[in-house]
Amino acid sequence: MNAIRPGASAPIQPFTQSITLDVEGMSCASCVGRVERALKAAPGVADASVNLATQKAEVYFEHTPDVQAAIQAVGKAGYEARQARADTAAQDELAERQRAESAELRRALIIAFVLTLPVFLLEMGSHFFMPVHHFVAETIGLEFSWRLQFVLTTLVLAGPGRRFFLRGVPALLRGAPDMNSLVAVGAGAAYAYSVVATFLPGLLPQGTVHVYFEAAAVIATLILLGRYLEARAKGRTSEAIKRLMTLQPRTARVRRGDDFIELPIDQVQAGDTLLARPGERMAVDGEVVAGESFVDESMITGEPDPVRKGEGAQVVGGTVNQSGSLTYRATQVGADTVLARIIAMVEHAQAAKLPIQALVDRITMWFVPAVIAVALLTCAVWFFWGPSPALTFALVNGVAVLIVACPCAMGLATPTSIMVGMGRGAQMGIFFRRGEALQQFAETRVVAFDKTGTLTLGKPALTDLITAEGWERADVLAHIAAVEGHSEHPIAQALVAAAQAESLSLPKVEQFQAETGSGVWGVAGGRRVHIGADRYMRKLGIDAQRFSDDARRLADEGKTPIYAAVDGRLAAMLAVADPIKPTTSKAIAALHGLGLKVAMITGDDRRTAQAIARQLGIDEVVAEVLPEGKVAEVERLRSQHGALAFVGDGINDAPALAAADVGVAVGTGTDVAMEAADVVLMSGDLMGVPGALALSRATLRNIRQNLFWAFAYNTALIPVAAGVLYPVMGVLMSPVFAAGAMALSSVFVLGNALRLRGFQLPAGSGV
Repeated sequence: MNAIRPGASAPIQPFTQSITLDVEGMSCASCVGRVERALKAAPGVADASVNLATQKAEVYFEHTPDVQAAIQAVGKAGYEARQARADTAAQDELAERQRAESAELRRALIIAFVLTLPVFLLEMGSHFFMPVHHFVAETIGLEFSWRLQFVLTTLVLAGPGRRFFLRGVPALLRGAPDMNSLVAVGAGAAYAYSVVATFLPGLLPQGTVHVYFEAAAVIATLILLGRYLEARAKGRTSEAIKRLMTLQPRTARVRRGDDFIELPIDQVQAGDTLLARPGERMAVDGEVVAGESFVDESMITGEPDPVRKGEGAQVVGGTVNQSGSLTYRATQVGADTVLARIIAMVEHAQAAKLPIQALVDRITMWFVPAVIAVALLTCAVWFFWGPSPALTFALVNGVAVLIVACPCAMGLATPTSIMVGMGRGAQMGIFFRRGEALQQFAETRVVAFDKTGTLTLGKPALTDLITAEGWERADVLAHIAAVEGHSEHPIAQALVAAAQAESLSLPKVEQFQAETGSGVWGVAGGRRVHIGADRYMRKLGIDAQRFSDDARRLADEGKTPIYAAVDGRLAAMLAVADPIKPTTSKAIAALHGLGLKVAMITGDDRRTAQAIARQLGIDEVVAEVLPEGKVAEVERLRSQHGALAFVGDGINDAPALAAADVGVAVGTGTDVAMEAADVVLMSGDLMGVPGALALSRATLRNIRQNLFWAFAYNTALIPVAAGVLYPVMGVLMSPVFAAGAMALSSVFVLGNALRLRGFQLPAGSGV
């Protein structure tokens, strides 16, 4: 398949292909960098992008993908990988793995907590409450207390805490330490020192014989707590994908011979005839061949009102049939359906790396080795220049530095916000085809719109009908529509549609003729009816001056005046135009409220374009340009105002959509719209544009909050853990509190990202 590299705005060379890997064992930002470097060094790999929150890697190849080479590269880096699948079964397996991981972490946490609690009470209780100290000394004795703590802590580290050593020690030996390495070194150092103090106290200098079993046990327990909370939170971040997956039926009623039988969805083929009964979901995309019903398409468009479907209408897999039965022919199945492509689009966007992530990657690449160096320096400073007992102070502060600096929060800061933000957008019909567009949209300074089909409905409609004195509106419109019903011109169809909307009874037409370039005439209900422009009326010798003021006004509004005469007398003036969408004005006002410039780029004539711009308050109008000319105008507007988003229907606007910093397709979600644009708004409601902009800004703001917390937190606490406040305030950070602080940092970042699930669009912006 064609691939899009991270940061690219369009498909790259057709020979470039990509695969997605599920990667197990990553726990922090440094793991991400390590896996990426390993993949990029693999044969034939052009690029790779790894996401900590989704535990996935996108691997881009220069030629035919070598899946095994990529998997082996991940294995050599110390992690496990398998090729990801995008079908429903794969999602079920992923959900099961997540449940199993969460359940296993919960069991490990409970065991660790039960074993750690007595250690904590024995040691810390003796420090904080003298009665506890005296009770322990008088009952079991200090020596037995230490030996009991040794047994319980050994069980914690050998059981629930074993995972840190199994992954952390090999990573350390490879010279590529990660978060597990920090925990293993920190907890291991506290444990080893305590073992020596318990069983070989003579090896330690006088005054340094203390145990820190509670630190080792509590560190492991608190980090397990953090990982358990992370696992639960990560499950919630992917709920949007899970909900989309549940929209796909598992079975379908397919015609085989004379009967409809129920088959698994993967056995449905294009061309099959299917049946959707009331209340059932459409199994695949198709075309109705029989029946009539209303279908709830809100899961695609975000619009709550059901859509009437009859013979020839298109239906989308996953939408809900409501009132009647529909027989339809499958046109797209499997991965080609709109729903499947939307799921793939959301997954791709969620796995993307924003430009802001590049800074995080550069920092975290060196972060863990730097933390180990700081911890060693802390130990050396306290050992050689610290107060007595110097060895104890060196150990405690060095371990605290290792634990508090774990970069989990840094690795989770960006991807969790992207996952939740993109998922929330998908629920509202806002699909970011490229995750990078999220940041680019938030930085947009000007929004340029196509006119026809974007700002307007895209087809002409009767907007005004002014009758001459002595004529009835319904009677005139009925005769006009009867005659125009014999014409295929779009304006004629608009007039017929207006009469049908008013349920008018049309007279029989006995004669019809089109006057090329002027108008049409016919005999309807025994009356001769002429319809055309003012020059047609003049040709017929009919004076239309009585409507001159109204004609000028309508022309200034971008409408086309048309005149109708019945039996040689002027009966009415009509105006036909491409109506502006109901929410267009509100959308443009909302964009102005967000501080953006609004432009219109259209191939329509200048007078009509300027009339519409005046009505809508558009800042700049570019009219009478061909599709290729739109690209040049996009470049000009960008140079004048800054980052630009172009909004179009995704078909004839494809060049401009691709040229803009962010291309936004509004409307039907057609193939071209989904391929040409960076952002797809499945509804035709233009309030989706400021809505998508507001979502992108909210998500980017959330990412910045997370990054500030992660970096500021670590930057502030590392010096505290190292003991810089001790000479001034006598304050030291216990490794136990360091572990709690580290876990809290990750939980805060995840909790802050999950707030985006409650994001609401600006008032009135129904997408």
